[in-house]
Amino acid sequence: MAKKQPSDGLARRERQIMDVIHLLSEASVSDVREKLSDPPSYSAVRTMIRHLESKGLLKHRQDGKRYVYRATQSHASASRSALKKLLDVFFAGSPSDAVAAILDVHGKQIDQAELDRIDALIQHARSEGK
Repeated sequence: MAKKQPSDGLARRERQIMDVIHLLSEASVSDVREKLSDPPSYSAVRTMIRHLESKGLLKHRQDGKRYVYRATQSHASASRSALKKLLDVFFAGSPSDAVAAILDVHGKQIDQAELDRIDALIQHARSEGK
């Protein structure tokens, strides 16, 4: 059975690699392997990183004999892009449907501070005409 891919089109390991590179700002293959839980072989990580580079998600520079990789967009920008895809694919672009689903699957009582933050975000969106 094939592994499901997240809505950003990345496999689980690719997402983990991107998370490590965002965390470190830039990283070599060895740096990435050190941060992965149960890491695959060096050559497997190198192959996945090259694949991410071919997708335009990473770029590299040479540092002596090794390549050091950096994300082509910030973590915040990548998160917004992935969230937009998620909204489009699963909620037909509807923010209210997405919020309803989040509140439904949250499963426990939402504390007042969290509700106040959500309310403030809604008020801010209204004031900006969103």
